[in-house]
Amino acid sequence: MRRVVASEFVTLDGVFQDPGGAEGFEHGGWSFKYSRRSEDDANLAGGLLRASDALLLGRVTYEGFAQAWPTMKDGGWYADRMNSLPKYVVSSTLKEAEWNNSKIIKGDLRTEVGELKKQPGGDILVFGSGELVNGLLREGLLDELRLLVSPVVLGSGRRLFTDGGPIGLRVAQATPLASGVVLLVYEFAVNHD
Repeated sequence: MRRVVASEFVTLDGVFQDPGGAEGFEHGGWSFKYSRRSEDDANLAGGLLRASDALLLGRVTYEGFAQAWPTMKDGGWYADRMNSLPKYVVSSTLKEAEWNNSKIIKGDLRTEVGELKKQPGGDILVFGSGELVNGLLREGLLDELRLLVSPVVLGSGRRLFTDGGPIGLRVAQATPLASGVVLLVYEFAVNHD
């Protein structure tokens, strides 16, 4: 069975909003302003993408990616892979998904993602997509949560985790990176099935 793996940039105070600075958030771009990128950051990102053979995205993240990735001229193999992978966008409002190999998922999250997990293949990778990640957590569909915690407290902004009750996770890995970021990898502590 395929795994669903979410990778999230987050601050020490749990903000995940606009890490790259493209959304107009007053503190946007914090993932680059407060930590320097290092070779181990790039290796982790590359390994994660290589292990995946599909993307699962919420509408907001999908729209941002669909605008940025197809025009990447110097993104090398990483951009080529992002553009070529099958993409599933969870949205009740999106009418068309024009980015290469994209399909809209409008049905029941548990059913639709459950069917994707049953298909043969590698990991299904989620970037950003906070509302989707919270839904996957609540439904017990997320197999691994990777938090890239930047050494900054913003004090405002959208937090990754919303109200929804406690969910037990088990630490699988904790790795400080040369950039100052700490990679925290969590798995479910209990089976949600």
